[in-house]
Amino acid sequence: MTPHEASTETESPAISADPRADGSSNMLLCLQLTSGYGAQPGSWRAPGANPSSYTDMDQFVRYAQAAERGKIELLFFADTPVLDVNLEHEAPHFAIDPLLVLTAIARETERIGLVTTSSTTFNEPYNLARQFKALDVISHGRAGWNAVTTSNAAAAANFGRSVPPRTEKYQRADEVIQAVQALWGSWERDAWVHDVTGKRFADMSKIQPINMRGRHVAARGPLPIPPSEQGQPVVFQAGGGGHGLELAARYASGVYANPFTIEEGQAHRAALRRAAERAGRNPDEVKLFAGFMPSVAPTRRAALDRRRRLDESVDLAQRVTYLGAMIGLRLSPGQLDEPLTARQLADATPNPADPRSARALEVAHEGWSLRDVLAHGVIDYHPVVSGTAADVADHMQRWFEAGACDGFSLAIDVYHDGIDAFVDEVVPLLQRRGLFHKDYEGSTLRDHLGAPAQYGLDPRLAGTALVSR
Repeated sequence: MTPHEASTETESPAISADPRADGSSNMLLCLQLTSGYGAQPGSWRAPGANPSSYTDMDQFVRYAQAAERGKIELLFFADTPVLDVNLEHEAPHFAIDPLLVLTAIARETERIGLVTTSSTTFNEPYNLARQFKALDVISHGRAGWNAVTTSNAAAAANFGRSVPPRTEKYQRADEVIQAVQALWGSWERDAWVHDVTGKRFADMSKIQPINMRGRHVAARGPLPIPPSEQGQPVVFQAGGGGHGLELAARYASGVYANPFTIEEGQAHRAALRRAAERAGRNPDEVKLFAGFMPSVAPTRRAALDRRRRLDESVDLAQRVTYLGAMIGLRLSPGQLDEPLTARQLADATPNPADPRSARALEVAHEGWSLRDVLAHGVIDYHPVVSGTAADVADHMQRWFEAGACDGFSLAIDVYHDGIDAFVDEVVPLLQRRGLFHKDYEGSTLRDHLGAPAQYGLDPRLAGTALVSR
């Protein structure tokens, strides 16, 4: 097929639906939500989008309910506590306050998991423990905490602080997670007796301080919140490098990752599983979610046109220059609507330091104009598939069956119609191929992830504790 031919495929018969070697046949799906518009910078200006979505909780609830209709396991809100864009022309990257938005969503949904980021670098354990366990109780056991460190100097300034050295950040993160989990377990499972006749609200012998103190944080407790239906929130992690890997291996049930190739995903997942084993955990307890940016349309041409419209909000001249740097060429914005010449293709070399560059050159070799090469998402922060529902499902199946991930964290281009397109067109294909469940198997986030029961600190990690009583 040439770049300019339309595609109306439904399913690709070339890909088998055999389960992976580890016996896991059902992928996990997470829907990323940002400021209410979509993953692409121009999503707030998309036809039909509500420009007020940033503060409109009804919009967030509608997106969450659509994801729940598609049996997607969880929603994820990233967060960095700083205004990091020029609002003159761009919408914010993050929700007004993810915990409050998720609380609003919790009251209007029943099964879908609710996960958000909160920094271990600039938050204290008691506040984190109280906020996330409150969300867990309000949602009947569907809350998760993405426990990450913060490296943004502007965010640090909002707390009157500076960014600490990387090793110190991760030492503090380890202590914070332990203290938070101890606080979550400070109200024992059967402490709430609510004995009306005996005039006894709770058994105070089962609600005890934790009295934990480390090098970086301390907390007395107890936390005045009983267990939820899943006991306590699930921990997620999204840090990179060796420090992030080890932190995830000790505590996380879900890990967000950014591989650009199947090989990168396989390597990351294998390293994560080995690290979990070293920490004394079953590696199957830790699920890796690969970031993925689908744009679904009836044809590939229509999907590219959709992304081209979204690209009108960004500086394409700058992107063309960046694309040139990725493939070793000096490119001019004047060539935006032309393909690379034969001479340019012969001279182009992918940058070995940029994992996206090989894909960018591959798309350029197909004969697309530079505008369309960019519309393929070759410089986006996750792999992009612009095409039919079958194109999107094919990509997901290849990665999943190759063991490159346990599931996907979906960054939909435009929420107002893109979430429905994914749920109504891609999900049924995945279900028919035997890759995705047809209904929720339980009611809590732990149920959805197959995460083991836990209340308080994980006793298997007692030997690695950095926080002492």
